[in-house]
Amino acid sequence: MTDENVAMDLGEGITVGIAAARVGVTVRTLHHWDRIGLAGPSGRSPGGYRLYLPGDVERLRRVVAYREAGLSLEEIGDVLDSASSDVGAVLRKRRAQLAAQMDDLRRLDERLARLADAHERGVLLSDEEQCVAFGDRWRPEWVDQAKQRWGDSAQWAQFAEGSAGRSAEQWRAQAEAMRQWERDAAEALGRGVESDADEALALADRHKSVFGAWFPITRSMQLCLGRLFESDEGFAAHYDRLHPGLAGWIREVFDAAARADGIDPGCPVWS
Repeated sequence: MTDENVAMDLGEGITVGIAAARVGVTVRTLHHWDRIGLAGPSGRSPGGYRLYLPGDVERLRRVVAYREAGLSLEEIGDVLDSASSDVGAVLRKRRAQLAAQMDDLRRLDERLARLADAHERGVLLSDEEQCVAFGDRWRPEWVDQAKQRWGDSAQWAQFAEGSAGRSAEQWRAQAEAMRQWERDAAEALGRGVESDADEALALADRHKSVFGAWFPITRSMQLCLGRLFESDEGFAAHYDRLHPGLAGWIREVFDAAARADGIDPGCPVWS
């Protein structure tokens, strides 16, 4: 025999190759356990090769059993070598660790499920809950329409990421913040506030902040929204219902805010 890994019986002892096969691990694993003093061969062949005796193999089986139970090699060594080691206590401690890990994994699984649902559905509320949060005029199908229109955008992904962690109460609070902004804009227009007045520019800044709860927007993106509010029949009707001409005034306010920031409102881009 020229290699100690040759799988053959030699008296009571067996080579590392046979030992590895019997306990279901690799030869490399047994070499590692031997190097760290966890479990190794204690016999010798007539030719001087190290051999695993029956007691060595039994120790290997115990190591494998505890490793499959999740104990670290250090813990296994303590269990096997310490006469005072409370094996039950060690195993109960490991079970407690596993329980904590399973709780973490369960929460992670729930988070992943909500993220997946949010990317697909947008708003994780029932139709009834949406109407409570967003008002009687709200139509749940608008979310589907938004996904069809913007579902491939980075902003939809940001919206979904926020949606996954938002409660019904938080949706209601955010919707109310937006409604309050709209009421304040309508009231300002009703008082004749010019679109480039400081009060109007403050409203533009506040809009960026309030809208940013859905997803962050730049001033240029706000310009695009202003044009959408004015040109889209649904948005225009919504704002003009609050005050005639409000959709156009909001667009003018956003234009003025852009000019104040040194941005040409004539050619806005969604970026």
